[in-house]
Amino acid sequence: MISLKGLTKRYGDRVAVDDLTLELKPGTVTGFLGPNGAGKSTTMRMILGLDRPTSGTALVGGVPYHEIRYPLRTVGALLDARAVHPGRSCRAHLLALARGNGITRSRVEEVLETVGLAGVAGRRAGVLSLGMSQRLGIAAALLGDPDVLMFDEPVNGLDPDGVRWVRDLMRSLAEQGRTVFVSSHLMSEMQLTADHLVVIGKGRLIMDAPLAAVIAQSSLTAVVVRSPHAGDLSVRLRAAGIGVERVGENAIVATGAGIERIGDLAYEAGVRLHELSTREASLEQAYQELTASSVEYGVQRASV
Repeated sequence: MISLKGLTKRYGDRVAVDDLTLELKPGTVTGFLGPNGAGKSTTMRMILGLDRPTSGTALVGGVPYHEIRYPLRTVGALLDARAVHPGRSCRAHLLALARGNGITRSRVEEVLETVGLAGVAGRRAGVLSLGMSQRLGIAAALLGDPDVLMFDEPVNGLDPDGVRWVRDLMRSLAEQGRTVFVSSHLMSEMQLTADHLVVIGKGRLIMDAPLAAVIAQSSLTAVVVRSPHAGDLSVRLRAAGIGVERVGENAIVATGAGIERIGDLAYEAGVRLHELSTREASLEQAYQELTASSVEYGVQRASV
């Protein structure tokens, strides 16, 4: 488990992370989302003791990272796939990490096999492609068989098969009861991977909720209704404060209420239904609504 309480980081007058309080639970893939400069990487670095908080605490398994005797056995992390001595082979890099954490050589060979690098284990890290470097970084994170895993943009540089492999890996780690914390800008991939989302902007928490709840709050999530009495139902829904748009003689789209509420109102009005279904927003659409006021490095759309 990862617990953050009042976590804050200032660089002079700039607040990178602002009073962040979270609890990331085992058995869950928690996606970490936010615009560039939102404070995601800084938060991860403070959890790992690489940056010192200005105030607040970050605990892994109930203790600060620097107090963990064999850190790789408790938390595995991939923050920068290129942060490897370029002259070391893949195997040598992992062996060096293993020796410092009381991990066996056989475990090194096991994780090389797991990430698909067994055939190039003797190759120097400095000549690896970005995708292969990501796999090496994931191998290092898995090395100590930890209960907590953190990944910052783990699918960068991977081909479609590699992206799917990472997705399946994250899901399997969570199913084993581990805490998995992963940041990404790929919304479509996060929608397929995460159970829970933490969204921040300008260092502040915007939302901490299950994936389904994040999508459901979007104004683009709606209920589609088809009925031979669509006009009568529209009047009833509007009277209940629900937004209604007629999209055909016998069809409406309702916003501002869930499918259960719409169904109950139709039943109370004695309206016969031919369709009652949810039209969900995508995670990308929901995310853009949530973070619209938090984008610090936006660009203007080109006119054509």
